[in-house]
Amino acid sequence: MRRTYPDGPRINLPLVILGQMLPARVPFDPLAFGVGIARQFGDIAHYRIGPLHVYQLSHPDLARQVLVEQPEKFHKPRLIKRAFQPFAGEGLLTSDGSFWKQQRKLIQPAFHPRSLASYAAVMVAYAQSLMDSFVDGETRDIGAEMPKLTIGIVVKSLFGGDLPLGAIEISRAMLAVLDAANQRINSVLRIPSWVPTARNLREKRAVAELDDMLRTLIRNRRASGESHEDLLSVLLAAADDDGGSRMSDRQLRDEMMTLFLAGHETTASALTWTWYLLSRHPEVEAKLADELRRVLAGRAPSVDDLPRLPYTEMVIREAIRLYPPAPAIGREAVEDVTIADYNVPKGSLVLVNTYAIQHDQRFFDDPERYDPDRFAAGWEERIPRYAYLPFGGGPRVCIGNGFAMVEARLILATVAQHYKLSLEPDETIQPIQLVTLRPGGPVRMKIERRKG
Repeated sequence: MRRTYPDGPRINLPLVILGQMLPARVPFDPLAFGVGIARQFGDIAHYRIGPLHVYQLSHPDLARQVLVEQPEKFHKPRLIKRAFQPFAGEGLLTSDGSFWKQQRKLIQPAFHPRSLASYAAVMVAYAQSLMDSFVDGETRDIGAEMPKLTIGIVVKSLFGGDLPLGAIEISRAMLAVLDAANQRINSVLRIPSWVPTARNLREKRAVAELDDMLRTLIRNRRASGESHEDLLSVLLAAADDDGGSRMSDRQLRDEMMTLFLAGHETTASALTWTWYLLSRHPEVEAKLADELRRVLAGRAPSVDDLPRLPYTEMVIREAIRLYPPAPAIGREAVEDVTIADYNVPKGSLVLVNTYAIQHDQRFFDDPERYDPDRFAAGWEERIPRYAYLPFGGGPRVCIGNGFAMVEARLILATVAQHYKLSLEPDETIQPIQLVTLRPGGPVRMKIERRKG
């Protein structure tokens, strides 16, 4: 008879608590922790943190069981809700059940392929504006430039407005809320958000600034009486099929905050890692530049060009395989379920470790190598189903994944045909899991204009 629980690490909770209390403690590295469990204990592992049972899944078939085959048996974990609700409220990120289904249905039209085409011009215009600010030979922190770029695109394309706050201030505010959320997720000692710690105070100021910005966007749109082909118009006009009731102002704010966070952070992360990898692999960078030169011949790209830029897409897909924006997907069992012949009790936390799966040599040859050609035509048939989950899977797959991929390809095509970005010598970039997978420090790159 099989054991009740799969093998896994033993967590000494008093020691962990003591370690988090020490002033000179070593920060907890959730990325390394999850990968270490996958390598030592295999496809399914179990450990306990106090009364909480945690199951880590590191195989595509197990990811499918949870995300696709029985999604109704799982909700967003209470841990995730506590981490994000102080600023995301009851948006798509934290809601569940019938309310989540209703909200997703109302928002979905804003991400229809026809809508994506209307956003493309904004994406290219903002990328060109960034490029116009470049000075040949200068060095910039690309890890800071990409969020500022995508923030502007999200506000303009999804909310139809200009930035009431500067991009630098917004980027700083977003980092503050992500840092606070990450602390709530990974800390055993849960400090309530009302306790006036330095981190909590930074988050409160950041949320207040973002709230003011969103209220300004809503107020200006309502005062204008205009309707645009953007998310804000969809949300303002949204009514459910049954009663015709519209979203409350609070619901509207929560959805805007959620999509504002997710809509810029994932693409900024993907682009930062893409520039980093291109710099480290000149043969890939040269092949990309050749495709852009042949297809675009120096002109700005459009959404109609994307089918003719397959290598550009491959470059990005491989970047988010190595550095997935969401390195793990969390779910909480709302009833007793069976996963890989193990009984998983109600209330257990289930973590699909996408980072470990996408770095597994069983599914990807030489998995640590950056090789965009593995995503050449027909890649879906060559890669096991659900071995590639940069945007999640099943009914809760990221609603903005199409938006993110169009945006990343257009930005890369706009900039890379005119400029080459080279990592400064001796720069060592380590990924850290701050909700999304971010570089652990500045990504300083030299900007060189292409000749001819």
